[in-house]
Amino acid sequence: MLLDRDGTLVEDVPYNGDPEKVRPLPGVREALDRLRAAGLRLAVVTNQSGLARGLFTAAQLRAVHDRISELLGPFDSWHVCPHDDTDGCACRKPAPGLVHAAATALGTTPRRCVMVGDIGRDVTAALAAGATAAVMVPTPATRPAEVAAAPRVVADLPAAATEILDRMALVAGPAPTGRRGRVLVVRSDAAGDVLVTGPGIRAVAASADHVTLLCGPRGRPPPNSSPTSTRSSTGPCPGSTATPHPSTRPTSTASPNASPPSTPTKPSSSPATTSHPYPSPCSYASPAYPASAPSATTTPARCSTSATACPSAYPNPNGPCPWPPPPLRPGRRGRTGPAAAGRGPAAGPVEPGYVVLHPGSSVPTRACPPELATRIVRVLSAAGYRVLVTGGAGERDLTARVAAAGGTDLGGRTGLGELAAVIAGAGALVVGNTGPAHLAAALGVPVVSLFAPTVPYGQWGPYRVPTVRLGDAAAPCRDTRATRCPVPGHPCLAAVEPGRVLEALRLLGVPPEAPETGGGPR
Repeated sequence: MLLDRDGTLVEDVPYNGDPEKVRPLPGVREALDRLRAAGLRLAVVTNQSGLARGLFTAAQLRAVHDRISELLGPFDSWHVCPHDDTDGCACRKPAPGLVHAAATALGTTPRRCVMVGDIGRDVTAALAAGATAAVMVPTPATRPAEVAAAPRVVADLPAAATEILDRMALVAGPAPTGRRGRVLVVRSDAAGDVLVTGPGIRAVAASADHVTLLCGPRGRPPPNSSPTSTRSSTGPCPGSTATPHPSTRPTSTASPNASPPSTPTKPSSSPATTSHPYPSPCSYASPAYPASAPSATTTPARCSTSATACPSAYPNPNGPCPWPPPPLRPGRRGRTGPAAAGRGPAAGPVEPGYVVLHPGSSVPTRACPPELATRIVRVLSAAGYRVLVTGGAGERDLTARVAAAGGTDLGGRTGLGELAAVIAGAGALVVGNTGPAHLAAALGVPVVSLFAPTVPYGQWGPYRVPTVRLGDAAAPCRDTRATRCPVPGHPCLAAVEPGRVLEALRLLGVPPEAPETGGGPR
């Protein structure tokens, strides 16, 4: 567990070099002791630009940290960035350098770490490193936009500790006995929705002799590419193909991170309170993951936990699978990918060293606006990046228009397996909240996520892969589940400047293929 210092552990005293000014926040010592007792290793990651500015010395900083340890107990590792923003270092948050260093010192990887901090820099650094979770504990000084963009927001460190320990308890319950012979898994949605259930399906397969995945017509490709399902079957699914009702922002004043209802509810007839004619699959409770469980947990983790934590479901003679379950076979960067990921694109092999831009989506609200996608290609190309533009058979006009700004058009030339191969060779994927984002996560490829806030990022963002989120997280469409933008002009994404994508790639450590030309598209 990685912890920011000021505003998370202790009161934020600007440029503090005086141990006597250290004041622990309420309940922090008790929360840390609970985490230590559970076997978690703790590291502090903190920006201290006061060193670069000469406002205190290294000896004074050590004295402050000694005092913090005296009051809050020992930490396994301390990691400090001594630089200022103008130094251009790789360790100052929001850069992910401190997160990587702390994970290494703890003998693990960012994918096995949870980061807790009070500002957007903490969250961005964690996501850019690929941390398993980033939890924000805002203070009055935290900007509202940063709170809106955080995957998970809780009141304070004690609340964060409780949530993390509760998640651990869901998996570490009594070991079930016996074994299932044949198991039917139902995920009646599109390809991206089926992809994010992969960890859950792997958990089921770990204790079953035979798994059949039943999905809707739009979800057919992933099971055919999955090494975990021995059989797939499709059938008509009104819930995944019907046209949703008109959507507006809900009138409820409930927190965007509030838990889902314990039972499915019928949609309201009022467009002010409904945005889809069918309840979300994630609104259903299960014995393993009750409705009181953290609602912002990513969907892959929820599926995995539901499959492994309930003693009455999917018994495993070797005990419950760890959370998240281990991959069945390694893929690029040690991740698990579809079995078809070794095939190249239909047009032939593609040389490595490129960025993929996928502008389309089956849900219009989640797609990158064409004008923005075109400008992104132009800016990235001018900066020396080679950009491949991908899309389905029905998106050829879109990809041709976007690629004309300086990219290579692969629209309509890749099935799911070929698309996986193209993404697997990329330095990063620039994409909205749609299936290829989850495909990149499965392959361990960094993602620049142009994420429309119609659904919670904490549930549907790319899972445990280095990611930078862009877009207006507090836009009026937030949490509406709208499939067509209720606000003219798609402002949540249209306002993103292409230069932000360039900055995101640099934050993720994805260099251009050639030096910046300073000109237009190549």
